[in-house]
Amino acid sequence: MQAHILEGGFADQPIEASHAFRAVMTAMARPGEILAVNGAQPPAPLSPAAGAVVLTLCDPETPIFLAASHDTPQLREWIGFHTGAPFVAAQDAMFALGTWGALPLATFPRGTAQFPDRSATVIVECDALSNSGATLRGPGIKRETQLSLPEVAAFQDNAARFPLGLDFIFTSGAHLAALSRTTKVF
Repeated sequence: MQAHILEGGFADQPIEASHAFRAVMTAMARPGEILAVNGAQPPAPLSPAAGAVVLTLCDPETPIFLAASHDTPQLREWIGFHTGAPFVAAQDAMFALGTWGALPLATFPRGTAQFPDRSATVIVECDALSNSGATLRGPGIKRETQLSLPEVAAFQDNAARFPLGLDFIFTSGAHLAALSRTTKVF
């Protein structure tokens, strides 16, 4: 087995995974809040934050879709070794990973009336994250906040479908932020 596959996981798995899990849960509970997360050193083009999210949330029971921007043999081997997550087509994904322009949003599962939780969580790799741009309102936000989103219309459409829809985790470098389907975007 090649060394790059074995490397880059959490050095202290229980501690770093719990810190990463807490960061993801905090980000989902407080849309727009940007948090630092570390511990993962995945192969390019995956950022350390996205690597930590994948190591924390993916396992053999969570199928993942890799957009063309991130579908490399090294990344497939790294995710496969560290998580055991199976790679699937977009319509079968519980998690999806890639850059905004490479992700086929309309194809991902958005849940059903009986099972709204059977939707995908989309991990979007961004060049940068900042508390500027689109205005966010809703559960977990005191009044309103801002987040640099790749666009506004897709997130407005997603919120309008509640309780169905996608949840998003945005990553850049060692930082992440999230946007749940309950968040209104202006």
